[in-house]
Amino acid sequence: MTFIRQGWEALQDRLFFLPPFPEQLDPLALFALLLVGGLVAGESLFRTFGLSRIVGYVLAGALAGPAALGWLDRETLAMAKPIADAALGLLLLETGRHLDLRWLSANRGLLISAAAESGFAFATIFAFAFLAVGLSPGWSAATAAITMASAPAVVLLTAEENRAQGQVTQRTLLLTAINCALSFVVFAVVLGVVHAEQSGDWLNAVAHPLWVVCGGVGIGMLCARLALVVAARQPKGSVSQVFILVAVALLAIGVARMLGVPVFLSLFMMGAALNLADREKVLAYTSLPQGHWILAIVLFVVTGAMLPLEDLGWLTGLQALGLILVRGVAKFVGVASTGRHDLPMDKRILVGIGIQPLSATAIFMAAELAAIYPEVSSQALLLPLLAAALMEFAGPQLCKYALQRAGETEPPPSGKNG
Repeated sequence: MTFIRQGWEALQDRLFFLPPFPEQLDPLALFALLLVGGLVAGESLFRTFGLSRIVGYVLAGALAGPAALGWLDRETLAMAKPIADAALGLLLLETGRHLDLRWLSANRGLLISAAAESGFAFATIFAFAFLAVGLSPGWSAATAAITMASAPAVVLLTAEENRAQGQVTQRTLLLTAINCALSFVVFAVVLGVVHAEQSGDWLNAVAHPLWVVCGGVGIGMLCARLALVVAARQPKGSVSQVFILVAVALLAIGVARMLGVPVFLSLFMMGAALNLADREKVLAYTSLPQGHWILAIVLFVVTGAMLPLEDLGWLTGLQALGLILVRGVAKFVGVASTGRHDLPMDKRILVGIGIQPLSATAIFMAAELAAIYPEVSSQALLLPLLAAALMEFAGPQLCKYALQRAGETEPPPSGKNG
């Protein structure tokens, strides 16, 4: 390195346009190399061991993050977070489009299953955090709100990765969309609880949840209407419609960030509003086919690097495992004990396994809360973050196992271009 530096400095004497010798790799170049590394790791694990690609993406981010090799420091992660925000938002847009409210109103059994598994999960996680870990009621409720939902991005991408179709796949996707919507409502309420507990400011305790809910719903509905109006003038299924869908989604992300409204809530509501308002099927068959995996690499590499693995000790690890266990049992029991008229028991069991992933949405919810009371949240939110860290690796495999066990997946295509 010294020889190269000397040669570079010698050239500077003759070539005055040369910049100073770079002391370290540019953060953007480093991040780009990390994305390539994540892609290679994901494909290698998938082809060699049959693991989900998501596991490889998370592993690459975790190794490069501050908790391991330190190639990505906190400042670089802060620069990359808006990109990950956009990636999660676009994936939640697709999740929201699976939430068909008209169909759900005619299928009360599915709503009962979603309410049961979400309600059981919230109650058991709250009890565990309050009684076993010793968190305050407000932060116990925050832990439950953050971790009660399944990971929509993981479930959606795992189903696509394995080309899964069938009753178990459809029920897993729908339950994930519903419990995601329920968790967002609970999350907004918990914002008020945290305000009341930490500062006693009842104005903010009431106004902040209303701002979050009304802002997310309003941005989602307005952007969905704009996308439908503009896309209706384009050929159905064309590249123009895909471009409009992505552009308006990015507009929603920008507006949400300006107004201090969670991006994940705004984009999820935009997807649900598109499904509800698109009676002419303008965008019903327009999706982001290959774009999902580009977004996934960005999202899971960044979230892998954000995981607080340096805080994973034997006690915190046991607590995180305990949370995962009580959450998993609650969601499993909630699904297996309801909907007996819609699905046989063996398929309900597989759905209960398929909805276990906990991932990026929880991490970004925690980041929203951490921004409010940073002096408290670093320890109070450690439990859900560590649980999400462990499930980043186990969750995709559980979902993949359920879909494969149901016999609803297709074998990967043969050949080098598969």
